[in-house]
Amino acid sequence: MSATTPVTAVFDNSHYEQACDQAIAMCDGNLRSTIKALIMANEYLEAELEELQAAVAAGCIPETSRNRMRSKSSAA
Repeated sequence: MSATTPVTAVFDNSHYEQACDQAIAMCDGNLRSTIKALIMANEYLEAELEELQAAVAAGCIPETSRNRMRSKSSAA
């Protein structure tokens, strides 16, 4: 949580409720399929994170970061 996040946002779970409803609807109401899809998505994101961490450890800069760095240097 950042210093600018309102306290009410921490206790407002409505966006989680909406995300759950959307995920369940995308799986035609099948809760088992919904859980399976979420696990698969999480595994994919974990693999992406590991790849990114390995690239950063090897000294590589992600393309989006390079573009931001170029934008900042040309604006200066």
